[in-house]
Amino acid sequence: MRILIANDDGIYSPGLATLAKVAGQFGEVRIVAPDVEQSSMGHAITHSRPLSLRRTKLEEFDAWRVNGTPADCVALGASQWENVDVVLSGINLGANLGNSTWHSGTLAAAKQAALLGLRGVALSTPVTEDQPDFKALVPWVTRVLELVLPQKELSLVNVNFPPEPRAIRWTRQSVRHYDGQVVPGQDPRGRTHYWITVVPLGPPEEGTDRWAVEQGWVSLTPLRLDLTDEKALAHAVSKAPPDRTADD
Repeated sequence: MRILIANDDGIYSPGLATLAKVAGQFGEVRIVAPDVEQSSMGHAITHSRPLSLRRTKLEEFDAWRVNGTPADCVALGASQWENVDVVLSGINLGANLGNSTWHSGTLAAAKQAALLGLRGVALSTPVTEDQPDFKALVPWVTRVLELVLPQKELSLVNVNFPPEPRAIRWTRQSVRHYDGQVVPGQDPRGRTHYWITVVPLGPPEEGTDRWAVEQGWVSLTPLRLDLTDEKALAHAVSKAPPDRTADD
């Protein structure tokens, strides 16, 4: 199995190195990751300038850095390494739960894999007061890959590890609204700047990714690229008049 690994924290992230070491038990690994942090970049693709792909010394790994986004890394990595089977993205320094999947660079790398007809798995863990204990997460990452990789019908999966996991649970995505308050401040020169806050409103819904992680479970959420609201579509079709031409 050929496993391409990317992230949005940058090629020197300890979470990426941990994931690569575990993934090496399951197949041949290549790392293609951003040269600098690209957190919350969403699914941005670079089209206005050329990208560079440079070999990087990173322990024993076949590693390359890209001056682009997480999605760029997957697109470029898959084009230069034939027959990639799956893309693993992470382990991200920070959870990617609920609506954060819309702007997550970690999820974007996994989604780019799915767009290319590959499989994508995003892996994240919350940041506490200290750096996450990736060594303690290794057995859980191993168990997740043992569970997910054989299931080829899972084209896109979002995985979140609590700081101290106690079990694994399949979940759905939380859809609670978020507080998007913009908080003004001042830089050392007295100029106004702004922080955009992202805080979930209300408690998590039972059975969702947020709820599971709060309970100490590793959350596995199958996702899909098709964003069509099937119920709304069916309702609209039932209420719409018969099809007409522009001349009617």
